[in-house]
Amino acid sequence: MLLDRRLNAFRPDLAAASLEGQVEASRFVDGTPARIGVPVAALRPRPDLAAGIDTETLFGETVRVFERADGWAWVQADSDGYVGYLPDDQLAGIVDATHQIIVPRSFLYPRAELRSPYVAALSMGSRVTVTGEAETRGTRYLTLSDGSAVIAAHCLPLGTPADGDYVAIATRFIETPYLWGGRSGFGIDCSGLVQLALQMAGKTAPRDSDMQAASLGAEITREQLQRGDLVFWKGHAGIMEDENTLLHANGHTMTVARENFEEAVQRIGWLYQFPTGYRRP
Repeated sequence: MLLDRRLNAFRPDLAAASLEGQVEASRFVDGTPARIGVPVAALRPRPDLAAGIDTETLFGETVRVFERADGWAWVQADSDGYVGYLPDDQLAGIVDATHQIIVPRSFLYPRAELRSPYVAALSMGSRVTVTGEAETRGTRYLTLSDGSAVIAAHCLPLGTPADGDYVAIATRFIETPYLWGGRSGFGIDCSGLVQLALQMAGKTAPRDSDMQAASLGAEITREQLQRGDLVFWKGHAGIMEDENTLLHANGHTMTVARENFEEAVQRIGWLYQFPTGYRRP
């Protein structure tokens, strides 16, 4: 069986030790842990900035590094197993994250003062290590080890769902720009919206629409569609906000948008034909 290169780290010269006996490679390694040290890091299929983006990893998420060479790192994301290349200067040392950002976008300040020029903008799903608390003019902050601070109301402890209703989380991304391979509050694609919204509701989901269509939840029929169900086309995925409304990141509006489901089926049909399946996560 041919292994999916998106979820398995193997090349003729190097492969993950976990794949020994399944693939042929000159060398097998366990890899070393690392953390994403920039707000958003794109994973690419080859070490080339001109290569398309497969997916993205977020600040504080962890990866396993199999190789560092020529300014690039070959890694596998711990969150969903996705394999790819990113510039090695986007990696940082491992620290134990305590909290995650639960709003689509938030700012990291150099201190507990919202009037300060921000240090970075962080996406929902980013992970931070909180070491203390502070309050300035009635606004509460969580402080990090280097003295920087985030708005306390924008964070929750790791493992605490942002909302039990993943559809409600997905709607927070309305009008977020569409970005092929995007998985953040700054730009997101169809399957990235599904994955991130489910993740923030405490559920796991594979990254790409074909993976989601094959394994996420249980298969249902079109007649059973209700809020929270997923609709798949070849190469596209959407979330039912209710039985008549599709919520999806799409290249038509180039945003996350609501659309009448039946109208969307007809409009999408010329490019992706009709839906290939329906699932209830």
